[in-house]
Amino acid sequence: MEDSYSGLPTSHLLGSVPAVVDDGKSSPRYEAPEANMQTFPPNNRGDKGRGYQSLAGPSETFEQQPASNWRGVFNISSYTQYFNVDTDIVLNRLLASLFPTGGDFFSKIDANPDLYGPIWISTTLIFVIAALGNCATYLMEKNSDASTSWSFDVGYVNLAVWSIYGYAIVVPLGFYFLLKYLESNASLIGFWCMWGYSLFIFIPSSLLLLIPLEVLRWFIILLVGGASACFVASNLRSYAGGSELTIIVVAAFLLQMALAIFFKVWFFP
Repeated sequence: MEDSYSGLPTSHLLGSVPAVVDDGKSSPRYEAPEANMQTFPPNNRGDKGRGYQSLAGPSETFEQQPASNWRGVFNISSYTQYFNVDTDIVLNRLLASLFPTGGDFFSKIDANPDLYGPIWISTTLIFVIAALGNCATYLMEKNSDASTSWSFDVGYVNLAVWSIYGYAIVVPLGFYFLLKYLESNASLIGFWCMWGYSLFIFIPSSLLLLIPLEVLRWFIILLVGGASACFVASNLRSYAGGSELTIIVVAAFLLQMALAIFFKVWFFP
């Protein structure tokens, strides 16, 4: 009986675990490929590319490429530095233009010459001199003929635009090229700034020219023109190192006086 039980295969017994039979065939083994870490050399190609940069490196910054000289003329951002002024700076320069014998205007604006003041002054002077010129003409005609009726001459505006803008742009430009030709250290923006502020004195003085008295008008315009001309000449004198440059200063003085007389003759006849 015991021999019959001993002859049964053990794989059929309850709770038994069949033995692993090695039949000589091994299962295939899969191995993960090794990572091939490659180190890139630094970028030596100049401006052809940035090359490889590690993830742990600093963040990439984008720098604005400077525009070339001829492109900068047509770029609005090139002129923003000449409008970087506040009210206090403009007021100080306006007050400095009322003192004709100072001669230190260029030292005040050397670090930050502006174009905001000259543009604002020229534009304001155009409307002031055109409007007050019409009023002064009407008062003079009304004084001589009581039946004179009011009429606004639009031609005063056109004449003021061409004369004031033309003078504020062309005259400093001409003196700049002339001084550059004479090998003087001149600044075009500085000249535009100085000549623009020299016109400020004509704005308040235009109110005095409304007085319908011809002799007083001539006295006022010659006094104001002389003050403005002295302001230009005293500041331009810093570039005068010889007899030729002294003649240029005198020419600038006479041109400023001629502008004042032009205002009187054409706008306050």
